[in-house]
Amino acid sequence: MISEEYLYAIALRECNQIGDINFHKLVRTFGSAQEAWKKAQKEYKGLEGMGQKTVADIGRQEHLKFAEEELKFCEKNNIRILLRYLNETPSLLNECTDAPAVLYQKGNVDNSLQKISIVGTRNMTSYGRQFIENFFETTQSYPYASVSGLALGADKEVHEQSIRYRKPTIAVLAHGFQFLYPSKNRKLSEKILQEGGALLTEFSSSRKPDRENFIQRNRIVAGISPSTIVVETGFGGGSVSTAAFANDYNRDVFALPGKITDNYSQGCNQLIFHNKATAISTIKDLVGMLGFNNPKEKIEELFPYSETTIQLTENQNTTYQSIKENPQISLDDLAQVLSISSHKILPIILELELLGKVKSFSGRQFIAI
Repeated sequence: MISEEYLYAIALRECNQIGDINFHKLVRTFGSAQEAWKKAQKEYKGLEGMGQKTVADIGRQEHLKFAEEELKFCEKNNIRILLRYLNETPSLLNECTDAPAVLYQKGNVDNSLQKISIVGTRNMTSYGRQFIENFFETTQSYPYASVSGLALGADKEVHEQSIRYRKPTIAVLAHGFQFLYPSKNRKLSEKILQEGGALLTEFSSSRKPDRENFIQRNRIVAGISPSTIVVETGFGGGSVSTAAFANDYNRDVFALPGKITDNYSQGCNQLIFHNKATAISTIKDLVGMLGFNNPKEKIEELFPYSETTIQLTENQNTTYQSIKENPQISLDDLAQVLSISSHKILPIILELELLGKVKSFSGRQFIAI
């Protein structure tokens, strides 16, 4: 039997005006969801930023009735209920101020495993698919769990390659467990569970896959891992929001650069250009930046190249040499050294990043690789 605390936690989270942050305030003040349920309406004046309107919905019997049905559904379908304030949700996710108060999980994944979130467009090209395949092939000797969103395209490829290379994979859903969206991925979701992975959602069982849920879902994908890899995305794609959440949570973000004429590389290029992601030049470099150590087998480059095969233009070479002679030089200082306006230098630097010759840091500083 699931304890009463879970009943009151679900009921409390179902109340109007009680989002994840207000939920956390309530349980921190009253010590438990059950005590918050009983006392909040009378003692709300002691809560910072909460008025009568915020707590007006707490205590309604219909929410308790809803929670009772939810508990029955979870017990019947082998769904675990995880409460953040009891430290049952993933530890990295707990660090996020807007982390879900309640999570629902099917399956189990070793929480001690490093997690890597990998996201991308539903309209993935062969370029993105090849990168994902090569990434999993190269990292097969390392212990980690992948995280993605069970959408078509890049997400589907991530989960499938995880299963192929026997990596646990976590699919974060944008709906409750009465649904599976997209329905084409139902068999894949079953395979994820069979192969030691998990399905995870913050939404109660009857919650449909509404449009606004997907952005909300993306913060879990970003928050659960120390690193997020964006494979392909267009301007304003959903994966850009995942990268934004990861940046807000002070996590590492990596993006696969591509041609500026390719629609589904433009979002990645933009993230790199605005220093919101580190450009991926080779699998070898990426594996090192992800913190993997002591590989069991030789790591090959995703895009192997020889220094002699890269022919820099005059402007590229001049810029590269200046950065090489002045490690971590700022954009303004570089403009002064080259006697060129900064807006003319930025496109050259992006070209050098795509060639794997330059790496950018926050504050628009650069080093030669």
